[in-house]
Amino acid sequence: MKLFYTPTPLETWISHFYKQLGIKTPDELDEQRIARSLHIHLLYKEIPSMAYEFGRFKSITIDSRLPSSVQREHFYHELCHILRHAGRQIMMPAAFRELQEWDAKNFTRYAALPQHMLTRYDFRQPEILDVLSEQFKVTPELCAARLQKIQDKLKLAVV
Repeated sequence: MKLFYTPTPLETWISHFYKQLGIKTPDELDEQRIARSLHIHLLYKEIPSMAYEFGRFKSITIDSRLPSSVQREHFYHELCHILRHAGRQIMMPAAFRELQEWDAKNFTRYAALPQHMLTRYDFRQPEILDVLSEQFKVTPELCAARLQKIQDKLKLAVV
């Protein structure tokens, strides 16, 4: 039996977004390139990571004290806030803030390991988490979470 994976609308959108930027392989995923293409100022400072938007001005600040793989994950998280969210979290109800954080976590998995780049990997290989972590420059934990979501969706398709 051959299993077919149907990406979510968000996965499809992210892959399309990257393809429009000419990003087709893991080594082309670059925070500076993505930020520059969206006119986002990208800064690295010894403060907690955050996204800021005021009118047409957009910036992402990444905590420079973190390991580079975690910095990258923070970039995707903050990028989601700029691309998909509105409002200042400090002023919104807790439930709405939690929804935005859930969405940013979900977005991070897809943006860090885009669906169109995963098709050439054999997920059955024993060291797949290390391979993905090294090639996509993110933590093995994020890779495991991404693969778990794919596996869960495939199980649902079979039932």
